[in-house]
Amino acid sequence: MGYYDQEDYENSNKKQKGNKGGYFLASLVGAILGAILVIIAIPIISGSDVFPFSAQPDEQVQENADNKGNIPTQNVSLNVVSDVTKAVDKAGDAVVGITNIQTTSFWGEGGSVNEPAGTGSGVIYKKAGNKAYVVTNHHVIEKANKLEVTLADGTKVPAELRGSDIWTDLAVLEIDEKNVKKVAEFGNSDALKPGEPVIAIGNPLGQTFSGSVTQGIISGVERTIPVDINEDGVADWNADVLQTDAAINPGNSGGALVNIKGQVIGINSMKIAQQAVEGIGLAIPINSAQPIINDLEKFGEVKRPYMGVELVSVNEISRYHQLETLKLPSDVNYGVALRRVVPNAPAAQAGLKELDVIVEMDGEKINDVVDLRKLLYNKKKIGDQLEIKYYRGGKLHKTTLKLREETF
Repeated sequence: MGYYDQEDYENSNKKQKGNKGGYFLASLVGAILGAILVIIAIPIISGSDVFPFSAQPDEQVQENADNKGNIPTQNVSLNVVSDVTKAVDKAGDAVVGITNIQTTSFWGEGGSVNEPAGTGSGVIYKKAGNKAYVVTNHHVIEKANKLEVTLADGTKVPAELRGSDIWTDLAVLEIDEKNVKKVAEFGNSDALKPGEPVIAIGNPLGQTFSGSVTQGIISGVERTIPVDINEDGVADWNADVLQTDAAINPGNSGGALVNIKGQVIGINSMKIAQQAVEGIGLAIPINSAQPIINDLEKFGEVKRPYMGVELVSVNEISRYHQLETLKLPSDVNYGVALRRVVPNAPAAQAGLKELDVIVEMDGEKINDVVDLRKLLYNKKKIGDQLEIKYYRGGKLHKTTLKLREETF
C-alpha cells in the first residue's frame, strides 16, 4: 500500500481553486466582449446598406390601437424607383386598347346590330395637326365595321382605319388627338442583343387587364416564322420576328415591346400556343415595321414592286406534272411555276408565260414562292430591274424584268 502525503493533498486543492478562478474570469470577459459586438452590430444591420434597391421611405408613425399605445409601430410606404418602372412610366400611357366592332344579325330576324367581335392593343406613335396615329396588328382590325380606341385613362374614342397590310400583320389607325397625352418613342431593334431586358405592355384578355406589364428578355433576334396567309396549310410568307419570354397573351397583339429605356422596339404580334411550349412570345421588329407604318399612314397601303403573276411552288406540284406538264429536267425539283401572267404586267412585258418555271432571280436560287416574295419585297424597289432565269419546255432561258407599282 502507498502513503498519501498531506502536503500533496493541500497543494492539489489550491491548484483546483486557482483554475476555477481563471475559468470564471475568462467567461466574464468573453460575455462582455460579445455584448459589445452586438451593440455595435445593431445599427449596421438596420442601416440602408442592407437594402441595395432604390427606395425612399415615406415614414408615417402611428400608435397601434391594438397594443393600447404601449408599443409604437411604424408604417413605411416605399416609393420604389427602378429602370423598369421608369420605362413603364415613359411608354405605358401610349399603349391603348382597340375594339373590333362588327355587324351581326339580330336573332336572325333580318335586323342587324353592331357588337364587339374582339379586342387587341395598339401604340400611339405620332401626333400631327389635330390627329394622332396608332399602330396595331392587321388581325386585330380585320373585318371590322367600326373601330374604337380606349386610351390609358379609360376614354373611348372612335378610330378610322388608314390602312393595313396582311403580309406584315400591321395596321395604322387615326384618332382625334384631343385626349392624347403621350406618344411612344421608337428605338433601334437592330441593336438588340439576346439576354437584353424587355417589357411587354398591352391588354391581355381584353380591357379588364388593360395596361398590363410583363417583363422578360430578348430570347432571340432575326427569328423566321412561316406564315400561312390564306390558311390553306401552306406557308405563304416568312415573317422576321423578335423572340421574347415576356408573357404575351391574346389581347396583347398590337401592343408595345419596349426596351429598358422605354423605347418601343417591337410590336407584339403572335404567341406560339402549343402544348408543352411556354415563354415564346413574338414581336415585329420596329425597324422592319417603320417603312410599312409610313406607307400605311401616307398611302393606305404598302408600296411594293409588282410582277403581275400568280405563283405556285414546284414542290407543291406532283412529280408527274413536274416532268410531263412543266417539262422540267429530272434533276430540277425546285422553283416557282407561273399559274397565270397578267396581260401587260411587267412579267408579260418581259416575255414570261403561263407554265414557265422561275429558278433564279438576280443570281439567287428561288426554291419556292416564299423565296421569291422575300427577295421581291425585302430587297427590291419599284423601278428596279431583275434578271430572271426560267425553264420553258425543258430548256433554260433568261430575261430581264422591270418592276413597277401595282395599279388597279
